Amino acid sequence: MTAPDSHDPTGRRNRTVAIACASFACFMVGAAYASAPLYDLFCRVTGYGGTPQIVSGADGVQVLDRDITVRFDANVAPGLKWSFTPDQRAVTLKIGEMRTINYRAKNISDEPSVGTATFNVTPDASGAYFSKIACFCFTEQRLEPGEEIEMGVTFYVDPAIVDDADTASVKTITLSYTFFPAKAAEKPVAGIAVPADNKRL
Repeated sequence: MTAPDSHDPTGRRNRTVAIACASFACFMVGAAYASAPLYDLFCRVTGYGGTPQIVSGADGVQVLDRDITVRFDANVAPGLKWSFTPDQRAVTLKIGEMRTINYRAKNISDEPSVGTATFNVTPDASGAYFSKIACFCFTEQRLEPGEEIEMGVTFYVDPAIVDDADTASVKTITLSYTFFPAKAAEKPVAGIAVPADNKRL
């Protein structure tokens, strides 16, 4: 029997196609895993989709002699038995002025639960200029049954908003939060029932 010709162009072409397909499949899998965090990073950097900016402080930020109104919206997704409201429905402040406002969340269920908040601002184009310094949305919140907490968000509106043709005329920004269930709260060991036949003497 004649051994296959290692220089057969058809065989080489088939191997090349197989390698290319395998490489493409690996690339697509990697892209799928990376797409969500990359999209999130893109939104945070550019303000795309009304995503506010996260900053370390307001030192050196110029305060303009121009007012802007910020409204506050609060929502709870299905599956999380919480009440969630802002202490104020709206505030009017100077562009560049730092302000802290509070939201209140209460677990109205009879079980511990953990929530995480997503956020955005409208109009969408203003997201690039709405700067958060501190926010309860940066971490998960755990509430015991009936527990109520006060949570703050510190922010300012970047003065550069007046230099952008898309946002120069914006007079009102709405900051909106939605709390979603983060994960099932773990029960304390003492609260886990142990079958009688498994109890140690």
